[in-house]
Amino acid sequence: MAMTDEIELAGSRIARSDWEATPASVKTLVTEVMGQIGQLHERVAHLEERLTKNSKNSSKPPSSDGFGPPPDAKAKPQGKKRKRGGQPGHRGHRRDLYPSEQCKEVKAYYPEQCKRCGAALSGEDPSPERHQVVDLPSMAPEVYEHQLHQRVCEHCGSATRAELPPAVTVSGYGERLSAFVGLLSGRYRQSHRQVVSLLSEVFEIRVSSGSVNRMRRELSAALAEPVAAAQQYVQGSAVLHSDETSFQQGNADGSNPSGKRGWMWVLVTPLVSFFEVALSRSQATAQTLIGEAVSGVVVSDRYSSYNWIALAQRQVCWAHLKRDLTAIAERSGVSQAVGEALLRRERRLFRLWHRVRDGTLSRAAFSQAIVPLQRGFKAELEAAAQISMTAKERTPLAKTVRTCRKLLQVEPALWTFVDTPGVEPTNNAAERALRPAVIWRRTSFGAQSQAGSEFVSRMMTAVTSLHAPQRIRVPR
Repeated sequence: MAMTDEIELAGSRIARSDWEATPASVKTLVTEVMGQIGQLHERVAHLEERLTKNSKNSSKPPSSDGFGPPPDAKAKPQGKKRKRGGQPGHRGHRRDLYPSEQCKEVKAYYPEQCKRCGAALSGEDPSPERHQVVDLPSMAPEVYEHQLHQRVCEHCGSATRAELPPAVTVSGYGERLSAFVGLLSGRYRQSHRQVVSLLSEVFEIRVSSGSVNRMRRELSAALAEPVAAAQQYVQGSAVLHSDETSFQQGNADGSNPSGKRGWMWVLVTPLVSFFEVALSRSQATAQTLIGEAVSGVVVSDRYSSYNWIALAQRQVCWAHLKRDLTAIAERSGVSQAVGEALLRRERRLFRLWHRVRDGTLSRAAFSQAIVPLQRGFKAELEAAAQISMTAKERTPLAKTVRTCRKLLQVEPALWTFVDTPGVEPTNNAAERALRPAVIWRRTSFGAQSQAGSEFVSRMMTAVTSLHAPQRIRVPR
């Protein structure tokens, strides 16, 4: 039978004469049923893709993967298992000793008799073996009492009491104690009750939960000006990493009457990081935090809040992109072929980039090697974007086409790091900076008021910036 004498129906070919001989009512029924089956296939594919989402093919955090091996873990060959601990050839680490001059007490021990023949020993050892025992000092609180005397005037009988000097805090708690409370509440994310318990058990200092809250507020107010200066600094940085995560803010002080969802924003530079909790994730919020006049390059994901930034001043995160490409490759048919082709180029890109970071490949050679890779990557996106589909289609292939079309809109921003020194291809610096904020959110369920959000963001700004020199290593 010739191909022209057949028609395709739901993936199967039947004789045209048989179909034409079918009653109209049956044709209508078959068409409706096949349409419903197509919709069900589309829905099943959509649900199956949702079930297979993990931290490797979506924005879900690694903690959501659950227990067991990673999603992309390959079966390791059966063989001899390595023992725990340091492996052969591992360079061990020993505890550094304090200078003898800093030790509270130094005791010297001399052998009196030879362990072999028992003869008496004498003399000095210029380099004795040193053994140090480190212990905590006694934790007694230092209390400074200020007595305010009162005197009565002999002329009018009025009583006058002395006032505290300006340098003495009215709260009754010194600067070191307030700073320590802020450190416990901030960097170490301890609750009010935990701070109260630790101060009582370790330092024999008894404070109330209300006092802890007051000290937190005082510390937050003291950090307001330095944090504002930190924001000005990051806005003028040549390279800026930006990211955001949800962070609940309550309405205990009436600042969030409509119950809007809060967002913890972070702006990371090699030396300073700035955090702020905002009740919006919009472009307006991003412009306020980053600054409308962007002076450098902003590294971020593809979220629409950053679309106002010129592509020449953007670097789209390849780590986020890899998850999208992995999701495409895990689909079937054309999507799988497109995803695997793009992932091959992504892997080659990072092999070259790692050589740049290791110093085994120069920037000039790297830029030349990227040219054909960049062209091939764009060609794959363009080929996928030309696949026709309906506006409301939800098939896996339709999702692939939409993703490729969106990637083409920001394609120049994928390669900013190639010719711009100091720019990383990923936004890992911002994601690492947000990690403590995510843990804080999970243990405390966010903040109950705007003042609480300000304390969290200001403390995160302070402690993260103080540890910033070890955060980003970018090849020059």
